[in-house]
Amino acid sequence: MNRYFIPADQWDDEHLSLRGEEARHCCRVMRAREGDDIEVFDGHGTSAICKISDINRDAVRCRITSKTLSPKIEHPITLCQAIPKGGNMELIVQKAVELGVSKIQPLITDHTVARPDSAEKKGSKWQRIALEACKQCGQNYLSEIATPEPFDTWLKNLPSGGTRLIAALDERALHLREHFGAQAPEGDVLFLVGPEGDFSKDEYDAAYKSGFQPISFGNIVLRVETASLYGLSIIQHELSA
Repeated sequence: MNRYFIPADQWDDEHLSLRGEEARHCCRVMRAREGDDIEVFDGHGTSAICKISDINRDAVRCRITSKTLSPKIEHPITLCQAIPKGGNMELIVQKAVELGVSKIQPLITDHTVARPDSAEKKGSKWQRIALEACKQCGQNYLSEIATPEPFDTWLKNLPSGGTRLIAALDERALHLREHFGAQAPEGDVLFLVGPEGDFSKDEYDAAYKSGFQPISFGNIVLRVETASLYGLSIIQHELSA
């Protein structure tokens, strides 16, 4: 069944309306007709099966026939991702959403190649990719793509608390399974991954001082996108164990 997004502030108890790009995709691309069933979600955990009652050039109106509320996420995951080169960030956003992250915080670090102004312009594109990934994989919580920030600014303004992990080539680093075996997760989980060229020594030191615990993926050096998605997969597995 085709899935569409309507923001939570546009919902009512009985009827919903697709507008803009969602309406165009429904009627022009998917060729929906009156009487067809579609699924709609609000990005905050609610989804509904709806029957299309009216289609016009500007909107698709439908009637809610059933509604479901997804369980609240016990340990929301934020991927704190140093922006990699090329289009790799798009891949990371898409797959991280499929893996259930609640938020992605793009970071500009000492070794980040992307220019700050270029990174900010890509924010809306990354959010569209996140939305499409939610539709495809059945997630009812829409991941937030935060505005890119310089690493040091972001770290200084980071709220206290939560479980803080940083992918690190460090002899003190524990494997994720060892980490969760020794310490139960508390609150939100922040997973910090560097760019090509890794974090600088100053950035590692600052992260450690802020409570980030080094984690290891073994002796093989992984590409940025591989490290991010591999780490997220293990984190989700350990949180659901």
